[in-house]
Amino acid sequence: MNTSPISIGIFIDGGYFSKINDELRHKRQLQIDIHGYLDYIRRRIARHADTDPSDCLITESHYFRGRFRAALANEKRILLTERYFEDALIDNDVIFHYKHLREVPNAAGGTTIVEKGVDVWFALEAYELTSIRKFDYVVLITGDADHEMLIRKLKALKVNVLLYTWNLGPQAATSPFLEEEAPWHIDLESETAAHPDLINRICRRLSSPSHRDDAEEETVSRNASH
Repeated sequence: MNTSPISIGIFIDGGYFSKINDELRHKRQLQIDIHGYLDYIRRRIARHADTDPSDCLITESHYFRGRFRAALANEKRILLTERYFEDALIDNDVIFHYKHLREVPNAAGGTTIVEKGVDVWFALEAYELTSIRKFDYVVLITGDADHEMLIRKLKALKVNVLLYTWNLGPQAATSPFLEEEAPWHIDLESETAAHPDLINRICRRLSSPSHRDDAEEETVSRNASH
């Protein structure tokens, strides 16, 4: 049994994370519980490393996302929802990194939500912090093909790379190129099917109308283009 402390760095692609939550809300009336999810990841790594969960430390967690400016978020009735979500991130020591979304006219006469640079920022921070902090495990929560090369570069640092996805449908699909590159990949759709009790540890059930705005926020976010 390994008794050395294990350092874990977690990097969350906020756009992908929101798509998972959107699918969970619409299909199962569930939402990811950040505390339960991070605790599950820590315990899953402990099992893989053959050590006690108390010896596995999430030393850093980072969340990357594009978001609207305050006035526009308020106009879309998602400002309070965003603050609630940020409270959950803060309560679990997750550092959030934001860039402003923009609305630009499109050919159809409407507007398109544009998110620029977040994926690049995600990759640069993940690689740089892994190089500096010397994590034993790096967890990437994303399904984006753009991060294929990030995984390849992290592997060159000889760090254990764990890709976490949740294949709930087309909106939250995982790139096959990303799956192929990942040395260790866990898809939570398969994991929860094999361990039905897991869903209650990492999700909470939505039961009140107040969560309607959450769904509205994620529906808006799904239309963002990179």
